[in-house]
Amino acid sequence: MTVEYVGPRPVISHHGIDFKDGKEDKYVYLKVGIQILKAIDKDYDEHSSYRYDIENKDLSDDEILEVMKTYEPNLHDDTLKEIAGYKEHLSSEIEQINQRAYLKDVEKQIWINNLEIMKDYRVQRAVNKIYYMHCINNIKDVINRERIKEIDAPFSERYWHVMQTLQGSLESGKKGVRTNLKVEAEGDQMVAKLLMDY
Repeated sequence: MTVEYVGPRPVISHHGIDFKDGKEDKYVYLKVGIQILKAIDKDYDEHSSYRYDIENKDLSDDEILEVMKTYEPNLHDDTLKEIAGYKEHLSSEIEQINQRAYLKDVEKQIWINNLEIMKDYRVQRAVNKIYYMHCINNIKDVINRERIKEIDAPFSERYWHVMQTLQGSLESGKKGVRTNLKVEAEGDQMVAKLLMDY
């Protein structure tokens, strides 16, 4: 199982297949998350903040998986289980379509055919999302372990999305950390800042 870009979220029905604007493949955010993870996992001396270096190189798909395996040796087996659950969900969709009394048999078959056509696409999107969420959890673990109080990154749609996901993950659970996510101007650049309050 590997990661690779597939595209935006499909909208599938008996009318056809379309793609939803603004619902990007998590693959694009995974690459940003891996760069942040690699960059923040270092020895911290006196100051517990991190400023992201935009010059970091873009990682290949294989490099992404290698980085993740260093944090989760059982990652492959764990993701296989999660994908098996997603495939069960896809099968239940077909069962639900077959039970829709308001649809004609031909409409049901068209819908099911469209789902089958897009099955591999949707599974790959799920794989990318699963790896993305594992990456977010690994970043969270490093933040909590090192008691990092601030992460700064360039303000762009992709970095902002990752920072928002990370904020939600940090604040969830019994041992959630209070956070503040904001944007500040620094000279002629906008910077996204995620602040942790331990």
